[in-house]
Amino acid sequence: MFAIIRSFIISMLFFNFFLYSKSFENPEKDKLLIEIISYVLYKGHFEPKEIDDAFSLKVYEKFIQNMDGQHRFFLNSDINNFNDYKYLVDDQIKDIKIDFFNIVYNKLKQRQDIVRNFYEDLLKDPFVFELDDQINLNFENFPYPETINELKSLWKKRFKLSTLGIFVEKKEEQKRIFDNDSTYQILTDIELEKEARNITRQNIENYFQSLDDLIRKDYFSLYINAIVEQFDPHSFYFAPEDKDRFDTSISGKFEGIGARLEKRNQEIKITELISGGPVWRDKLLEVGDVILKVSEPNKIPVEVTGMRLDDVVKLIKGPKGTKVILNIKHVDGNIEDIIVTRDIVELEDSYAKSSLILKNGLKFGLINLPKFYVDFKNYKKRNAANDIKKLILELKEENINGLIIDLRNNGGGSLQTVVDITGFFIEKGPVVQVKSTGGKKQILEDKDPSIIWDGPLVILVNELSASASEILAAALQDYKRAIIIGSKQTYGKGTVQNLVDLNTLISSNTYGNLGALKVTTDKFYRIDGGSTQLEGVKSDIIFPDRYSFIDIGEKDQENPLPWDKISSARYIPWTNQIDYNLMLEKSEKRINENKYLNLVKEQAKWIKTQQNQFNYSLNYNKFISDRDDRVDYSKKFEVLDKFESNLIFDWVANDKILIENDNELREKRNRWKENLLNDLYLPEVVNVLSDIFLSNNFDNITVLR
Repeated sequence: MFAIIRSFIISMLFFNFFLYSKSFENPEKDKLLIEIISYVLYKGHFEPKEIDDAFSLKVYEKFIQNMDGQHRFFLNSDINNFNDYKYLVDDQIKDIKIDFFNIVYNKLKQRQDIVRNFYEDLLKDPFVFELDDQINLNFENFPYPETINELKSLWKKRFKLSTLGIFVEKKEEQKRIFDNDSTYQILTDIELEKEARNITRQNIENYFQSLDDLIRKDYFSLYINAIVEQFDPHSFYFAPEDKDRFDTSISGKFEGIGARLEKRNQEIKITELISGGPVWRDKLLEVGDVILKVSEPNKIPVEVTGMRLDDVVKLIKGPKGTKVILNIKHVDGNIEDIIVTRDIVELEDSYAKSSLILKNGLKFGLINLPKFYVDFKNYKKRNAANDIKKLILELKEENINGLIIDLRNNGGGSLQTVVDITGFFIEKGPVVQVKSTGGKKQILEDKDPSIIWDGPLVILVNELSASASEILAAALQDYKRAIIIGSKQTYGKGTVQNLVDLNTLISSNTYGNLGALKVTTDKFYRIDGGSTQLEGVKSDIIFPDRYSFIDIGEKDQENPLPWDKISSARYIPWTNQIDYNLMLEKSEKRINENKYLNLVKEQAKWIKTQQNQFNYSLNYNKFISDRDDRVDYSKKFEVLDKFESNLIFDWVANDKILIENDNELREKRNRWKENLLNDLYLPEVVNVLSDIFLSNNFDNITVLR
């Protein structure tokens, strides 16, 4: 369906471009982009939006947020002037005009120059940390400054907060050095404050240097995406250089820290940890952490809030073996420096792997699948389905009594591998329904009647299990073939995107590379007809986790497509069944009595309160007290990091041979075994599998709901 629409778009734009060329002797590239992108969205998006006044208001608000969401530059009078366009952006789009962009862009550049000219004066005099003042960084709920003097006051408080943080770090570092070396000459507070202020000055100089690297087209990309992102959170315009990065293959190895970043409301956030990378391997970061500063040993840290994402990535990347220091605001609100040794990100660790779990004379298989990988050029080469099949057969040779498929943090991947993997556990039948732009429905089926594993099966998920992971879990849940265990629900991404190269949509182009548009074209539906969009897959047995109360799923994104339902596919549930309610009741009782999982609940609630904390004291003693209170309270949860189960982990026969002859593989597997021992949730998953096996004591079983 999308190919047909795309063909129609191309033919229309060939025609439109010639008209456009005749209408304007020297058409601007910006206007051409607006025309092409709005047309592709209108004809190609799964659920195109009406470009009306309501749409205009949302674009207006998003663009202002993109340009100055943290109130660094604009005055309230500027916003009042922009307000004339609140309900005119839709007309601007339809008429292919960019007046709104121009007026905001020009005013921003003017205000940036004003701040550039006054910030040095704000850093001339020492800051006094004995005063009882504070700063609130919840700019979303506060008006813009009324005057330049108010703007200066806001900047001065920012500088004071930055300087205070550096001052505290330096003061405590001096104490640590002196405790180890009594001959160390300690600087006075006056000298330390001056050093800290100089670092703040260097940071703001670096910030303005990064602004100097931005050109008009960088800001125009923000405007285009303010439009595109109103359609849904996954549709996105890639400027040419961004498109090049998007196309970079990850089928081999690359150097770095092994994390994906995004810039949201001026903050640089961790959105994914790449299996095999140093921060994943050493458990240094987690999704939702915010990078505040970046530095290298013995160099001045650079504040990255507000910087262009590209520049932040350049600061972080570096050769293998070198170190980068990330000043991180963790999900729980604590701020600390994380030292990361850059390394080759081994994508071998993103492939499926297995372990045996032994408990009370029973033996279970565990398969970890970080993503649904495939070689799109040749499906017969290594892919997730083939690897999973091989691992299941190896585990069966070990006479396992039950199987766990771990999809936690699995963000998705190849749809075909999901269909094939589902087929390993059912005779045959539909796996997922896909509805495309224009309303055409397709049912993807497993047509192979053979079953690889017909015993007890648990699918382990969390809030970061998304897309393809949700399809597998949903299908096996609908077939009543597996028990889904994990977070209250999975991520809830039930949409598919296609990448459209905008350069292919016009007959000739004198304006250079136009970039690409990622556009949502399809939607996933379970075989029972319900969409996985927003609702994800609801676990049969719910584990508490630290993400329970924070905004992390599709439902928490801006402008997500709605949940809906279509007709059910024809399928036959698994016939051999167990007493599901009894299994659920026994598990719920154990979870409620588990002191570690109860502590996780408390931690999740505390994390929520910390994420809503925007007030920061600028008084030294209060700053220290607030920080120490956070640190002291967080120590309550350190026992969770020290948890170690009584499960016994072992390798299948084939792996034992490989591990014995490969030192690097042995190290990786030992590290994985350590992670498995520290896993809070695996003991209860094993308990559930044990209950299923012991309650039936035969091979062919499933879930009765």
